[in-house]
Amino acid sequence: DVQLQASGGGLVQAGESLRLSCAASGFTLGDRAVGWFRQAPRKEREGVSILTENDGRTYYADSVTGRFTISRDNAKNTVYLQMNGLKPEDTAVYYCAAGLNGVLVPDYWGQGTQVTVGT
Repeated sequence: DVQLQASGGGLVQAGESLRLSCAASGFTLGDRAVGWFRQAPRKEREGVSILTENDGRTYYADSVTGRFTISRDNAKNTVYLQMNGLKPEDTAVYYCAAGLNGVLVPDYWGQGTQVTVGT
């Protein structure tokens, strides 16, 4: 089976932290750019963070810069999103994605994991 399995979401209070995981099976995640996206109720899906495959450059949305960190563990074929200082506006379903030619047109999407941040 070829899939991305996202996990780690949950309900937390403002200021707390969560770490999302996205485990790949059936393909090598390290060969691809990876990214995290999120979609809040009644809003469009937005990019949160990207990690390139070649040089490991990272990109973050302005709203999460300084609070979120993307990383990957190639041995575990997994990408992570460490989220610190969570805010209520971070509440959304978070999706991971992976692509040979970037994540704007990904080859694979994870199924989404819900993050809810209370006040």
